[in-house]
Amino acid sequence: MHIFKTSLLKIAFIAVMLFTISACDSNDGPLEKAGSSIDKAATDMGNKIEDACEDAKEGLKAKDTDC
Repeated sequence: MHIFKTSLLKIAFIAVMLFTISACDSNDGPLEKAGSSIDKAATDMGNKIEDACEDAKEGLKAKDTDC
């Protein structure tokens, strides 16, 4: 009987998790879009800073030009 309860509990847990995952809405709202824009801007800024650092090291003829 204990094994049956454990199996039933596992099946119920998996069913709830599958329902939760399938219930997620793929439509992005305004806050999701704003967050995505902020992430993109931060990544772009980081890339620009890294490029500037590499250019500066290259101009100083540093052995290691990676930043």
